[in-house]
Amino acid sequence: MKVLGIAASPRRGGNTDLLLEQALAGARSAGAETETIEVGRLNISPCRHCDGCLKEGKCVIDDDMQSVYPKLREADRIIIASPMFFMGLTAQAKALIDRCQALWAIKYELKQKLALNSGGERKGLFLSVGGTGFKNNFDSARPILKSWFAVIDVKFTGELTYAKVDKKGAVKEHPTALQDAFEAGKKLIEN
Repeated sequence: MKVLGIAASPRRGGNTDLLLEQALAGARSAGAETETIEVGRLNISPCRHCDGCLKEGKCVIDDDMQSVYPKLREADRIIIASPMFFMGLTAQAKALIDRCQALWAIKYELKQKLALNSGGERKGLFLSVGGTGFKNNFDSARPILKSWFAVIDVKFTGELTYAKVDKKGAVKEHPTALQDAFEAGKKLIEN
């Protein structure tokens, strides 16, 4: 079982990174092999909507996203962790998601199999924190993630979101967040 963790915060070692580390530890405790992509360390340009990918399912932009595509296709489970910036996903998360237009082309234009995992249903989880206490702080992320997961043949299985968590490391002060993340990662493998 391969689990791909996507760390989409520009702040390394921050709250969503800590949640992701715990979720991946939970997955490993259930026997999974894990890998983390730190999106902020990659050179991923935004989608140009040039439609170049429609012919062969390959993005024409030659950057670090080329190494991410096979990882997205081969993973059995995907966990994406992004803080909320101005009530939305980070630019790093959105760039990666938007560049999956090439995967959309493989699936819908070329009618080819997208998932290259070992078999079985693929599942995904969203982890996030937001500095504000606004009731709808995470609402804008859900349709984007559900759409993205559907395109890449991953069943959206849920989320862990924590409001009023802003200062670096503040998630450690939450009474259950890190344990919740560990258990969610474990459950992602066991179910």
